[in-house]
Amino acid sequence: MDAELSQRLTTLLDHLEQWLPPAPTPVDWGIHVAAIWQRHPLGGRLVPVPPRDAMTMDDLLGIERQKLALMDNTRAFLQGLPANHALLWGSRGSGKSSVVRALLNSLADEGLRLIQVDRHDLASLPLLIEQLRHVSHRFVVYCDDLSFEGNDDAYKALKSVLDGALTGPPENVLLYATSNRRHLLPESMDDNSGSRLVGEELHHGDAVEEKISLSDRFGLWLGFHPFNQATYLDVCEHWVRKVGNAEDWDADARAEAVRFATLRGGRSGRTAWQFATAFVGRKRLKAQR
Repeated sequence: MDAELSQRLTTLLDHLEQWLPPAPTPVDWGIHVAAIWQRHPLGGRLVPVPPRDAMTMDDLLGIERQKLALMDNTRAFLQGLPANHALLWGSRGSGKSSVVRALLNSLADEGLRLIQVDRHDLASLPLLIEQLRHVSHRFVVYCDDLSFEGNDDAYKALKSVLDGALTGPPENVLLYATSNRRHLLPESMDDNSGSRLVGEELHHGDAVEEKISLSDRFGLWLGFHPFNQATYLDVCEHWVRKVGNAEDWDADARAEAVRFATLRGGRSGRTAWQFATAFVGRKRLKAQR
């Protein structure tokens, strides 16, 4: 009977094996500085990835206050001092994601390790946090372009990890998120219907309180806003010189940069980078003909 049961279990495991995820490359935090978290039906796994680029803080112009605040907060965390979870919010292409990548490149040698979690994998975030609780390194768990729809319950896992769970996040983990929305959830006129005046104070209704309660769990808010034209042109000059050389930036390049931003409908760090690559690439192509 035992042999028969053993055979049946072996057959069952053979059938289950095809549903199991392939064995990932193990993460060695002494070597790897970044990883992505992938959820699967049996939990989740960490997959090491190399840094995307060599972006540095010096490459990011026009956001000096935001860079300094995030750098100070992260350095305090790495030294075991009090530090806050951070929400980087604001207009598209304004440097929110870039400053996180530059932060890793700047502070990896000081012990920073970065784990990126996709919004759709947030339901398994508590599992990841528990895995990191007893690891000797210090981690920033990062979610890029974070936002939720009105009927999306995935944000509850994030709320719980940030401040709602009984244990809370471990002291070696911080959460950083970027979003185009300051409160992460969509806001409508109907949300204000429950607001009321009590004396001279405005008290928000339950709908507004629910939406604010998530972003309020981030202790550090950093706003990123569109560039004025002078800052935009400074950033264009930086990237044209870096992608090409100093001689590529001249009056014609300035005029082209202004036209490029007008066609794109906005001025941002992303627009400046896209202009620089297009302008230098086109110029080099013409020189080869």
